[in-house]
Amino acid sequence: MTPPPHAADSAAAEQAALLATGAVDALPAGRLAEQLAEGRSLRVKFGVDPTSPDIHLGHAVVLTKLRAFQDAGHTVVLIIGDYTAMVGDPSGRDTTRPVLSPAEVEANALTYQEQAFAVLDRERTELRRNSEWLQMASDDLFGLIRRFTVARLIEREDFSRRMVDGKPISILELIYPILQGYDSVAVEADVELGATDQRFNLLFGREVQESFGQPPQSMITMPILPGTDGTLKMSKSYRNYVGVTDPPEEMFGKLMSIPDAVMGEYYLLLLGEQLDRARHPAEAKRELARRLTDRFAGAGAGARAEERFDQIHVRGELPDEIPVARLPAEDGQRVHLPALIAAEFELSTSEARRLIGQGGVKLDGQVVDPERLDIAADELDGRVLQVGKRRHRRLER
Repeated sequence: MTPPPHAADSAAAEQAALLATGAVDALPAGRLAEQLAEGRSLRVKFGVDPTSPDIHLGHAVVLTKLRAFQDAGHTVVLIIGDYTAMVGDPSGRDTTRPVLSPAEVEANALTYQEQAFAVLDRERTELRRNSEWLQMASDDLFGLIRRFTVARLIEREDFSRRMVDGKPISILELIYPILQGYDSVAVEADVELGATDQRFNLLFGREVQESFGQPPQSMITMPILPGTDGTLKMSKSYRNYVGVTDPPEEMFGKLMSIPDAVMGEYYLLLLGEQLDRARHPAEAKRELARRLTDRFAGAGAGARAEERFDQIHVRGELPDEIPVARLPAEDGQRVHLPALIAAEFELSTSEARRLIGQGGVKLDGQVVDPERLDIAADELDGRVLQVGKRRHRRLER
């Protein structure tokens, strides 16, 4: 028996509200509920330019919302912007982005799409690259661009701010929203998701679809996750990120360091749940760290990382298993500690010197003297090098 129209509309409105939980915008108002009431599987677009190889939990906010759409029976169209990455997204930028080479874009794209499947369901994901349709003939490109005016494009805040400040805007940046909007045309998107800094691009995508006679997509923007410092947005540049491929113990430890004040955002945006404010913050934070570590490192990884965390940070013990770093075997050879640290922990030597200067490097529990960076290999042999709170190496010749 078919439910009455008002019952279907009510159910669709409830589902739309659930899917928009935690969102900043769901526009146009009521449009997602109308689409859901049609009773079909929606095509939910998310485009990402592979300008860096690694995904952190900030990226996972939108991916988690996409997974919610998949779990509700919809198809995610994940667009790897291998073409637009070479143009450069101006969103949130005060300067022109550096242009990547095709080889850099390709390497980043392969890494990104594999990491995205740590969150997304492969079976409900349609993976596309926008070079499929954007590597078009010049006549087609000119025909696409002439549909829109410069006046409309420079309405975006990024451009207007840069114009006031006298900073340059490249022609490529100016047409970026048109190219991204055409992605929605190419995949016939019903819904598009993005972070709040993508609001203009998502809205403009509706205009591009309408210009081609397609029904315009609805759009959802998600908040930008604060980093582990609780203040700035999560970013590798700010050194406040949690990578989805971080070792489990490092991921758990980083999550345990987030301020209590932002824990509610982590629960809502990454777990899709409200934080129980009645719980003790330390207990709630441990659960958050366990569940996210399990999600990205596999079932049971969270509990093992928690035990290692307690072993090191609560009981003050060394880890049971410490990777070995090999020292020069020659007698009398000296080791430059910043170079050793850089090689073992994927840091630059300047970062290693900074950590040493800040007292963040220890040998057998003793802070390294920043004035003594070259040490004989036989003096280091058998000692435990600790960098920060969670990284250790046993030094052996």
